[in-house]
Amino acid sequence: MDFSHLRALFDKENRPVGLGSIIANTNQRRRNMINTEGLLYRELVRRNTVKMLGSGVALIYIKRHLIHDVTSPIGFDEIHESGGFVRRPELCLAVPDHNIPTVGTPDSIADVYSRIQVEALTANTKRWGIEMYPMGNRRQGIVHIVGPETGFTLPGTSLICGDSHTGTHGAFATLAFGVGTSEVRHGMETTTLPHPLLKTRHIVLKGKMRADAAAKDAIIHIIRQLGAGGGKGYAYEYSGEAISAMSMSERMTICNMTIEGGARIGLMGVDQTTLNWVSRTPKFTALSKSVQQDALAFFQTLRSAPDARFDDVVVIDASLVEPMVTWGTSPDQSVPISDGRIPFLVELPLKSHPDAIKSLEYMGLEEGMPISNIPISHVFIGSCTNGRREDFHKVRDVVQGKKVASHITAWAVPGSGIVAEQLEADGTFGVLRAAGFHVRNPGCSACLAMNDDKIPAGRHCVSTSNRNFENRQGPGARTHLVSPVVAAKTAIHGFITTQNN
Repeated sequence: MDFSHLRALFDKENRPVGLGSIIANTNQRRRNMINTEGLLYRELVRRNTVKMLGSGVALIYIKRHLIHDVTSPIGFDEIHESGGFVRRPELCLAVPDHNIPTVGTPDSIADVYSRIQVEALTANTKRWGIEMYPMGNRRQGIVHIVGPETGFTLPGTSLICGDSHTGTHGAFATLAFGVGTSEVRHGMETTTLPHPLLKTRHIVLKGKMRADAAAKDAIIHIIRQLGAGGGKGYAYEYSGEAISAMSMSERMTICNMTIEGGARIGLMGVDQTTLNWVSRTPKFTALSKSVQQDALAFFQTLRSAPDARFDDVVVIDASLVEPMVTWGTSPDQSVPISDGRIPFLVELPLKSHPDAIKSLEYMGLEEGMPISNIPISHVFIGSCTNGRREDFHKVRDVVQGKKVASHITAWAVPGSGIVAEQLEADGTFGVLRAAGFHVRNPGCSACLAMNDDKIPAGRHCVSTSNRNFENRQGPGARTHLVSPVVAAKTAIHGFITTQNN
C-alpha cells in the first residue's frame, strides 16, 4: 500500500532550512543507508532519518517533541539569545508537571525557582505558539501520560523529551528517547538530532504471568536479572505471550522503566491492543476517516519480522515473575516479596558488595532483615510509571471497604486531569478517600523532589514510581519500588506485604 499521502501527518515535508539538498530522494536514500533486517528499531530509524552522519550516527528528523517545565527554560533562553526560533511549534506539546504542586493553584508554588520555571514555560509556549496544557486545564498532567492519552504519541514517529523516561512511548512502536537540555534546544530549533545507532536486544517474556504479578514486577525482575547497566548501548524490544496479554498501560510501565536497565530505547510492536488505544485518542479521531483507515493500516506494519536477527536475545519465563520490592538504591537491588527478607551479602555477586553495603547504610537496613520489618511511613501511588486509570482501579479493588494503617501517609496522585476526571466519575477516588488516601491533583508529585510532595528524611516510602536512588523523593528519603497492588496492600496493612486480608 502507498502511504505517501500520509506525509502531512508523519513525514512533515516542510523540512528544516538548509537540509533541502540533503533530503532529496529521501526514501531511496533511507533504503540504502540502513539494512533493517526485519528489526522494528532499525525500521523506525530508517523511516525517520534524513542523513547518515558517519560513524554509525543517523540524523533523525524529530516529528514529536514533548516539553515540560524543568528542561525547557534554558533551551528557550538560548534560542532567544542567539536570535533563533522554534522551527516547527506544531510538532511540540508542552505540559508543566515536575515543579507544580498537587494541592492548590499555580499561585501556591512555594519554591521560587520552581515558580520561575513554570512561568517561563507558560511565557515561552505563548511566544512561539506551542500548544500547552497549563495547571487547571483538564488535560494537564505528566508528559508521558498526556502524550499517549491525547494521541500526540503516534506509532512510527520519532519523539523526544527532556526527560529520562521518554522511552514510555516506545510501547506504541515510537522511536522515543530522552534528551538533555542542549538537545532540547537543538530539537526545537532544527527539528533534528544526531542518533548513534544502537545494538538490539530482544527480551521475550515467554508464557503467562501469575495472577498476582504485575507489569511493574516484570520490569523489576528483568532489571534484576540483566543489571541496572546491562542495557547500555542497546535498544530493547519486548515481545512474548505475556507482553501480548498486557494492556497499553502495562506496556507503558515496561517501556517506562527500560531506562532503569541502562537501555536508551524500549519498543513493542503494534498489535490490535495498540490500534484500539490510538484509534480512541482525540487527536486521532479528529482526522478524516480515510486518513484514519490508512494510518491504522500503516501502523500494523510496525513490528519486527518473525525471523529478525537481534544482537542479543533474552528469554524470561513469565510464570517465574513474582511481586517484587527494591531494598537498595538501585532498581536492580530487589527481591521477590515471597523471599521474606533482604538478601545476605554472601548471596550476591562479590563485585556488587560495595554498592550493596552503601545502599544498606543509606536505607538504614541490614542484610537478612525481614521485609515486613522495614518501617514504612509513606505510600505513594502515581508517576508516569503507574499513574494511569488502570493502576488506580487495581488500588481501589484492594482498599475497598478497608482503612489505611494509622501510621501510614498515603498519597494518590493521578497522571493527568483526564485520569482524575475518570476516577472521580467511576467512584474510584471516593473509595480511596474513604480508605484514608490523600487524593491530589495531577503532577509528578513524590516521584522526585522538585515540588512540595517530599518524603521526610529517614522515612521509608513504598512507591509506584521508577527510581530509588539516594534523595530521589527528598533529602534523605528512602524509596522502595513496587507495583500499585503491593503499594495498596502496604498502605492497608502498614508493612510491605502481598497478603489480601
